[in-house]
Amino acid sequence: MTASERPTDRAVSVCTPTTARTKLVFEIVGYSLHKGIGAGKFIQSKPVSVGGYEWCIRYYPDGDEDHVAVYLELLSKGAKVRLIYDLRLVNHAVELSTGRCCPKSSQEFDSLDANKGPFLLGRNKFKKRSELERSPFLRDDCLMIECDLTVIMEPLVEEIHKIHVPPSDLADNLGTWLDTGEEADVTFNVRGETFPAHKIVLAMRSPVFKAQLYGPMGDKTAQNITVDDMQPAVFKDLLQFIYKDSLPFLDDLDDEKGDMVKHLLVAADRYAMERMKIICEATLSKSLTVETVAATLALADQYHCSGLKDACIEFAISCNRMGGVVASQGYVHLKRSCPAVLGDILERVTKSPKVQCS
Repeated sequence: MTASERPTDRAVSVCTPTTARTKLVFEIVGYSLHKGIGAGKFIQSKPVSVGGYEWCIRYYPDGDEDHVAVYLELLSKGAKVRLIYDLRLVNHAVELSTGRCCPKSSQEFDSLDANKGPFLLGRNKFKKRSELERSPFLRDDCLMIECDLTVIMEPLVEEIHKIHVPPSDLADNLGTWLDTGEEADVTFNVRGETFPAHKIVLAMRSPVFKAQLYGPMGDKTAQNITVDDMQPAVFKDLLQFIYKDSLPFLDDLDDEKGDMVKHLLVAADRYAMERMKIICEATLSKSLTVETVAATLALADQYHCSGLKDACIEFAISCNRMGGVVASQGYVHLKRSCPAVLGDILERVTKSPKVQCS
């Protein structure tokens, strides 16, 4: 081949694997309290999403023989993942790390067969307990475990023809109908305020509305319905959840917003909106105080909120709070209106281990 015939251009293709990397941190407060829970028993960190999969760290205080055990767990079912991970103990106060406790080479993590049990990577003999308790990694009875996790995803060879699918706009479209009242076929009168709505949407979301509007005992021709025993603001938020599947101001509750959530829980119970009711339960359980827990427990008992009831009892009996709870105004109402709950509290106290809180 002559010089003039030699190719002057190069066609280069590059295949680059994409990765998602996160550092999982699991702080174990009260190391000594977890000792002795029994072989095979564990505690775990909150789930974290990395690379489209859910992960957590498992810690076994009584691992193999005289060691603690630590594992990385893949929570997503039906997943086949390639990853690099590095589990270690750390003490950020003195910038100390155990270094690499597990291999950092690429591994394949397959959870296709759910019958195999949990999908774990780590060590059953992570660190000898006696060495751990003499080490600077155990500080103020706290232990911190970190896992550098890198999920290796399929290479991105070509992006030109990738089609981006927009997110669902169903809630937005239904919300627009609620806001504008377009095609509304029923109007609710709530203490002087009116709310246009659509019968078919209400019936689809609430079995109570379905029975009221389309059932054999209902009035299918009704165009105006009066609701006397509910605040307009509560009914407005109820409609928002029916149409948009969301509730406002659920974070950073103050006393006024907390009262509104209680009203919304009652409305959800009245109209058999189970998901809305559970959202209200979860919100209230995160804002319990010594002054409010007794009143919230009475509400939970009245409206059969088992999850919220358990959360209230656990909060009340833990960390020596019962004295303050008994002194609160809500306890007087609880004792008068829900005497059976006091038996539940007493039974739980006798079964629960005593935990001292700082």
